[in-house]
Amino acid sequence: MEILKSKHVGSYGIIRKDNKVLLIKKARGAYTGKLDLPGGGIEYNESPEEALKRELLEETGIKDFNYTLKQVITNYEVWQVNDNLKEDLSHYAIIYEVTLNKEESIKTTPDGLDSLGAAWYDIDTLQEKDLSFLAKLVKE
Repeated sequence: MEILKSKHVGSYGIIRKDNKVLLIKKARGAYTGKLDLPGGGIEYNESPEEALKRELLEETGIKDFNYTLKQVITNYEVWQVNDNLKEDLSHYAIIYEVTLNKEESIKTTPDGLDSLGAAWYDIDTLQEKDLSFLAKLVKE
C-alpha cells in the first residue's frame, strides 16, 4: 500500500449566532461526512484573509462580516483514500472568529467541491463523533 505524505494550509471561520454555529458538511477528504468549519485552502498568491473571504462566500454565501484571528492549530491525520492509498496529512489551520454585520441567507446547497451545504447547528446538541477536529473548537 502506498502512503502519500501531504500538507494542507487553510483559513477557517467560527461563526456564532445566539447559541448556534454555522458549519458545513464535508463532501470529501479525510473528514468526509463530518461537520466542519467553513473555510479551506489558501491558493497561490492569496493571503489567509483573502482565502477566508473567498471560502466563506463559496461555502456559505455570506459576504458581509468582520473577523479577528483566534489561533493557528495543526492536526495530523492518516486516512484511507482508496484500497491502494493512504494519506498522511499535516493540516495547518488559521482560525478566525467571524461576526456577521447583518442577517444573510445561508447557502444550503453543495458548492461542487468540498461542502454538501451549510446550516446553523445548536452548539449544545453537537456530538463529538460528528465533528471534524476544527469543528470541535466551537465547543471550547
